[in-house]
Amino acid sequence: MQAICFAEYRIEDRHRDTYLAYTAKLLEKTAGVHLYEGTDQINLFVEIWHAVDEKEAEQIKKERCAERSPWYRIAEWIPGGADKMHVWTFKPAALPSEDR
Repeated sequence: MQAICFAEYRIEDRHRDTYLAYTAKLLEKTAGVHLYEGTDQINLFVEIWHAVDEKEAEQIKKERCAERSPWYRIAEWIPGGADKMHVWTFKPAALPSEDR
């Protein structure tokens, strides 16, 4: 069952160009992650990391939040730093069967 790791944060406007250049390089080297920007809130970004299961999603979260991760540098450009970077894992919802 697939799962995802989801990261959400706001980048300071003055760091936008630096952030975009840096993440473009990271994305070239990283498979299974997509970056999105809010359409109603400029500089609000989300990363969606695809994982094969919950265990892998948790491992991605742990690595993504580790200070040694190249992705952690992004915290420098977030107002309030790493404390304002929100990272969660999700699994598919267990919906009731449609066979009633």
